[in-house]
Amino acid sequence: MSASLPPDVSVSDTTDQPLDDGGFAALGLRPELLAAVTALGYEEPTPIQRAAIPVLREGRDVLGLAATGTGKTAAFALPLLDRIADMRNRDGSPAALVLVPTRELAMQVAEAVHKYGRPLGMRVVPIYGGAPMGRQLAALERGVDVVVATPGRALDHLGRGTLRLDSVRVVVLDEADEMLDMGFEDELRAILEATPTERQTALFSATMAPQVVKIANAHLREPARVEIAREPMAAGTMPKVRQTAYVVPRAHKLATLGRVLDIEAPTSAIVFCRTRTEVDELTETLAGRGWSAEALHGGMGQEARDRVMRRFRGGQLELLVATDVAARGLDVEHVSHVVNYDVPSAPEAYVHRIGRTGRAGREGAAVTIAEPREHRLLRNIERLTGQKIEFATVPTVADLRARRLDLTRAAVQDALVAAQSDPSLIERFRVVVETLANEFDLMDVAAAAISVAHEATTGDTDEDEVEIPTVTVGEYRGGGRTTGRYGRLERGRGPASRERFGRFGGEEPETSERGDRPERSERPERGERFDRGERAPRPERFDRGERGDRGERRGGRDGGGTTRVYVGAGRKAGIRPADLVGAIANEAGIQARSIGAIEIADRFSLVEVPESVVDAVVDALRGTTVKGKRVVVRRDRA
Repeated sequence: MSASLPPDVSVSDTTDQPLDDGGFAALGLRPELLAAVTALGYEEPTPIQRAAIPVLREGRDVLGLAATGTGKTAAFALPLLDRIADMRNRDGSPAALVLVPTRELAMQVAEAVHKYGRPLGMRVVPIYGGAPMGRQLAALERGVDVVVATPGRALDHLGRGTLRLDSVRVVVLDEADEMLDMGFEDELRAILEATPTERQTALFSATMAPQVVKIANAHLREPARVEIAREPMAAGTMPKVRQTAYVVPRAHKLATLGRVLDIEAPTSAIVFCRTRTEVDELTETLAGRGWSAEALHGGMGQEARDRVMRRFRGGQLELLVATDVAARGLDVEHVSHVVNYDVPSAPEAYVHRIGRTGRAGREGAAVTIAEPREHRLLRNIERLTGQKIEFATVPTVADLRARRLDLTRAAVQDALVAAQSDPSLIERFRVVVETLANEFDLMDVAAAAISVAHEATTGDTDEDEVEIPTVTVGEYRGGGRTTGRYGRLERGRGPASRERFGRFGGEEPETSERGDRPERSERPERGERFDRGERAPRPERFDRGERGDRGERRGGRDGGGTTRVYVGAGRKAGIRPADLVGAIANEAGIQARSIGAIEIADRFSLVEVPESVVDAVVDALRGTTVKGKRVVVRRDRA
């Protein structure tokens, strides 16, 4: 099998797939799984699901090229559950193993597999760093059908003898390129070698990097290649609208949506979601916040759909919450905003969505709420559409309150303007003002009246007291280039990047004379002095940055500066930057892109992390091993 890996299966990633193809039922899945996806509100398979599910059900190995957000979790989870339903191991050992790069993804995938497999009674256990080992041991001892794990913790359990893989029938490597970028190649090889050679293996990756080809050649047997073939964007198809994206943790998406809607104050907006269930839940939540909102999805009867559309076209609804399927062919001229509550999997879908605003010469706005792992989808959209999406910070509590005061002022101003034409509109209130003016200053009376009106219409709630964290996405826009994972340039797209796990600011990355990535040994720098005045060994240093006093970098990713963590192991223990990044990302749940400069000396290492998470990093690393050994971990004493 060559590095080019010619495709066996190809599918066009468009939003105009035919609706009469039988949906999930045409894919041959068990009735229990069909009932599960129907209950979850999935309307029809995504392109990657249409292509991958039948091939995986046949038992073939699969090499899938698909980005985050394309529905690939269901693409491998549904056929995986379908295949192992009749071949569970009586001894309680897992029949399927799913490997993912981060604990956040492990939790998400395990939750999805559990929901899909509930009608079949499937037992699913997530295994990742940073969680109590005792709980995982107890779950494995009770018996499990599917294990979803990060490589480091899976290898730890293998070493303890608490995870048996000798009876695994199916192995899935999800986001393989990210696992390899994080330095897990050795761990993946060791885990795969512990599984039977006759297993079925599926590898999903967003890119066909050389490392991905290498591991596919070594561990997949004549795989079917499943790739989404994108249609080229037609010139002039991209609408001219203001495009803004907010990148926030998954748990804060709903709060972000509410705050953005309060700030934007749309007159008529379409909010797009992926599933019927999400549409119904979001509609109920928004209605509870005081918005006039109704749902539109394929599970509604035609009469109900027509009623909702009449109300929306007539201006009786502020928000229409819809799926892509339900919104096809939707033609409404007065839409002021389009909100992507979920990032669409294809640029074409994004274009179709936001094309519903900014019509007939009107101004339009498109707002996207993305999870950190979805920022690459937005970069793809930017690149293929040729238009910039502004990455903004979530409005603060102060921003929200200022906006609400502006709305109150505008409402009072409108009432005063209307009264100039028709004084009777406010005449009956003059006697109240005159009575109060006899006791209080007139300015105080007016301020109190506006305060009462403000609290009655847009008063603050307890939720408004909470600041919403915004994830800073590393980026480099010089020369029209876009960044790859962790804010670095993709190889071959421009000048050299910083070291692969380096931190990115707005400055141009350092380059060697060849314009390529400098070797680690070419960039030594003196280490910090010990308290006794003796000089430390000269550490290797990755991603030099501007430093302030006491070794801290000025202006960290979170705006609060960074602090160095001391790890009592270095070059002589075989420590690499990938080891430290992988340990911190998995055990402490910190995004790899948030990790700053890494210095590796003979007997110790120093890692820069945001000040806001340094204690969590220290606690997490103290409870785990680095290269199989317990090491001293503490804040650097500079």
